[in-house]
Amino acid sequence: MSAPIVLPGNAELLPLRFQIGARTIAAVQRRMVRVPLSLDQVLDGRVPALPPLDRAAHGYAITSLPQKQLEAVARVGGGMIAHVRQCYPRHYADLTIGFEAYRAALSGNTRSGLKRKAKKVMEASGGMLDVRRFRTPDELSQFHAVARGISERTYQEKLLGGGLPEDAAFLQSMYALAAAGAVRAWLLYVGGEPAAYLYCPIENGTVRYDHVGHDPVYNDLSPGGVLMLEVMGDLYAEPRLRWFDFTEGDGQHKRSFATHGVECLDLLLLRATPTNRATLAALGAFDRCAAWGKRAVARWGLAGLAKKLRR
Repeated sequence: MSAPIVLPGNAELLPLRFQIGARTIAAVQRRMVRVPLSLDQVLDGRVPALPPLDRAAHGYAITSLPQKQLEAVARVGGGMIAHVRQCYPRHYADLTIGFEAYRAALSGNTRSGLKRKAKKVMEASGGMLDVRRFRTPDELSQFHAVARGISERTYQEKLLGGGLPEDAAFLQSMYALAAAGAVRAWLLYVGGEPAAYLYCPIENGTVRYDHVGHDPVYNDLSPGGVLMLEVMGDLYAEPRLRWFDFTEGDGQHKRSFATHGVECLDLLLLRATPTNRATLAALGAFDRCAAWGKRAVARWGLAGLAKKLRR
């Protein structure tokens, strides 16, 4: 995926996607100022301040806005059109409670499922759980070379452009974070082969769930879940860490491993021009149709077929 075009006033040319699952049907480009809220900002409770909007920008793209702040932010927009793109819990885990308390907070089904999955991974690896940890610049260089090999086989990279980056800017950031002790990374091997990876920067005691993936060859072993529990055990052993931030979006994996969540939404605030009104009307109609289709698929038991078609 190409990098967004940065315009004066910190606006970027962003696609407003007409999307079904992982597949984009069409997209309309708009010059937007991103306002991504960190977990600390979400938990703070104060209405976020919007940066100045230059004349070339169409509006704001705000992510992880607490739902209870929607009306207040819309008022700050001063007559702009507010469009809610999606709603979801911002999942996170409290890293101050200790690992045993964390394990106890997981559901019984999650604990038993992870125990069973870990046993299968160990059986495929000669009786051991082969998790490798990386944090120094040299170690991160080794991690990146292996993790990229996993990432390029994932559907996240093939369909969403959401794999582990390999551009110079990312590598420079990765090495700088590693030199400052502000990043952790892990690889899970199965039978001597790399199966899953996780890359997490750390800022102000918050560990961020930034890049994750697993080789689809190992889908039946659920390597991502097995690795996640090992990661949490490592993090609980580190002092001064406060939160594990699962970032935007919902999902069974996040729900299973989180201890808390805040109901959030992604909000578009666009200038009230005829073109923007028409674009948001079309986007809203498309999203409602997609939601209806999703409910129909669930009702008729076609989820497996729909998943194959999306990918």
